[in-house]
Amino acid sequence: MIAGIIVGIVALPLAIAFGIASGVTPEKGIITAIIAGFIISFLGGSRVQIGGPTGAFIVIVYSIIQNYGYTGLLISTFMAGIFLIIMGVVKFGSLIKFIPHPVVVGFTSGIALIIFSTQIKDLLGLQIQQVPSDFIEKWICYITNITTLNINEVIISAIAFITIFIWQKFVKKKYPVHLLQLL
Repeated sequence: MIAGIIVGIVALPLAIAFGIASGVTPEKGIITAIIAGFIISFLGGSRVQIGGPTGAFIVIVYSIIQNYGYTGLLISTFMAGIFLIIMGVVKFGSLIKFIPHPVVVGFTSGIALIIFSTQIKDLLGLQIQQVPSDFIEKWICYITNITTLNINEVIISAIAFITIFIWQKFVKKKYPVHLLQLL
C-alpha cells in the first residue's frame, strides 16, 4: 500500500511533466498515466511490478503531434499496441539479449539529450510560439530567438541548479531537494 502511494506521488507530477514536454496539456498527461496505470496493472505479469510513464516516448509523441496532430497520435498508438501484442504472442521479448549494451546506452543518452533540448525554451523563458520538433531546427530556433530571453526565469533556473549542486555536495542527509525547490 505504501509503495503504491509513493509511486502515485512520483508518477502524477511526472505525468504532468511528460504531458507538457510531449506538446499536450498537463491534464492529458495525468489522464494518460492513470488509464495506462490501470491497464498495466490489469495486464501485467507480476503483482509487484510497477509500470508508468516513460521519458523515451516524449520525443516520439511530440514529433507525432507536431506533424500529424492528435488523430495521428491516436492512430499510431493503436498501431503500436497491435505490434506489441503481436510481439508478445510470438515471444520477441527474448530477443532483447541480442542488443549490445552500447546501443542501449547510446539510445538512452540520445533520448536524454533530446528531452533536455525540449526544456531549453522554458529554462530560458524564450518567447516562442511554435518550437520545431526536429533537433537541429529546434536549436536554430532557440538561437535565433535568444533576444526574447526572460532574465527572471534564467535566475530562477540558476538558483535551482545551484541549490541542487550545493545540497548534493554538502548536505549528508538524503532529503528530497527537488521537492524543497517547489516551495
